[in-house]
Order: sequence, then structure tokens, then C-alpha cells
Amino acid sequence: MTQTTEKDATKLIKRSLKINLPAVERKLVAFIEQKIREAGAEGAVIGLSGGLDSSVVATLCKKALGKSNVLGVCMPEAGVTNPRDVADAHDVSNKLGIRFRVVDITPAVLGIHQNLYDFRIGARVPAANVKPRVRMTILYYYANLLNSLVVGTCNRSERRAGYFTKHGDGGVDLMPLGCLYKTQVRQLAAHLNVLKRVIENVPSAGLWRGQTDEKELGISYEKLDMIYAGLDLGLEPDLIADAAGVKIEDVNHFIERERRMAHKLSMPEIPKL
Repeated sequence: MTQTTEKDATKLIKRSLKINLPAVERKLVAFIEQKIREAGAEGAVIGLSGGLDSSVVATLCKKALGKSNVLGVCMPEAGVTNPRDVADAHDVSNKLGIRFRVVDITPAVLGIHQNLYDFRIGARVPAANVKPRVRMTILYYYANLLNSLVVGTCNRSERRAGYFTKHGDGGVDLMPLGCLYKTQVRQLAAHLNVLKRVIENVPSAGLWRGQTDEKELGISYEKLDMIYAGLDLGLEPDLIADAAGVKIEDVNHFIERERRMAHKLSMPEIPKL
């Protein structure tokens, strides 16, 4: 039996991350159209941040439903959201011709924080997670108003790492990018002619000033995707580590993180009587 080498593992992983872009586009467009139709809905509502994932989802939704049936909602926070991101969201919506709204979440976030008697400025993550949940509420307001579904923008890398807010950006009706790793979404974005500067933007959830995904995760998406793709292929952690250029402790960390974060992907647990 031939033993897999580091060089072989690297080739296998990189090959597995390459996707048939026209076929993926067709499948995702058909998926969105089918799910909207099955729900008896009339359109899609998207949180349009001006980032890569939301721009790809907006493009797919337009192809599936037509521009008049898609609403992109940009929800900035004063002092946190980069004005360039809002401008990018405007430009993406204008290029696609979809409907667009800007809703400032600052008053809602401040109101919640001010009414939490034990709110602490130093509680960065609990405080930050309020923001995606406020955004989720706004998206569902528009979805209810327009008889639409909320189409999420989380990708497979984020889902496996649990890198999203439960009942926040994870609170959606469908996730068309949930089957694609971040690096695959970037491939698809180029295929769909998403604005180049949007593709090149540093990924950020916009939870606090200067926050970036890769800084918070402690790893680049390129390396993270190689770890997960290696696991998909059934490769041993040491081979994956060598192929991705990380320590074996990093591979084990993300294996354990996926296990701990599995509750984010599940419906509420119900006891059996």
C-alpha cells in the first residue's frame, strides 16, 4: 500500500478545493429559486455588508429571482463600520440593480447595552454578539414586510469553525454558501464578476473597530480551508499540518473547535419522554 506523502497530500487538498464554477453557479441559483418557491415567498432579503460573501449571495439571488425581488440591507454601526464598506454595499447593489436600504444599528445597540444592568464594557464578545442579533431582527422585519425569506451569507469555513453568532448571522432561512469554503467563494466571486475591490477586501464581521476574521480565528482562510479539506479527504492530522503549513496543534484545535461549536448548527434539543 502506497503511503501518502506531504507533497501528495498538498496536491490532493488543493485539487479538492478547486470547483467547477459554471456548475456551482447553476446549482446555487436553482437552489435559491426552489427554496423561495417552496416557501410561497416572493423574494429574498440579504444583509449586504459590502463584503465578499454577501456580494456573492446578492448576485446569486438576483440571477435566481430577478433584481426587483431582492433587497439588500446594509446595517452599519457608527464608529465601527468602515464607511468604505457602506460605499461598497451601495456599489454592489447599484451594479446588480437590486433594492437597497441602509439602517443604522447604533441606536438599537446602545439601547440594549444601556438597559443591561450588568453590562460590562470589557465583555467584548457578549457585547459584540448583540450586533448580529439586532441585524437579524431588522432582516426579518423586512422579510415579513415583503413576504420574503432571509438568505444567509455564512460560508462552510465559518460554519465548521462555528465562526458566526447563534441567532445572529446564523439566524436565516437558507444558506446557499454553506457548502463552499471561503477560498471557493472567492473563486466563485471572480467567476460572477463581483467587484474586484470587494473580492480583495480583508474579511471582517465588523464586530468592533479593526476586527478581522483571520486575526480572531488566528489563521488565514487559505490554511483553515486546507485543514478542513484535508479532514474531508480522511488524511491524518500530521499530513494535513505539513500540507497546510501549520502545527499539528492547530489542526487538532480546529477539530476540537468544530466539535464544541456543533450546537450552533443544531435545532434546540428536546428530551424524549
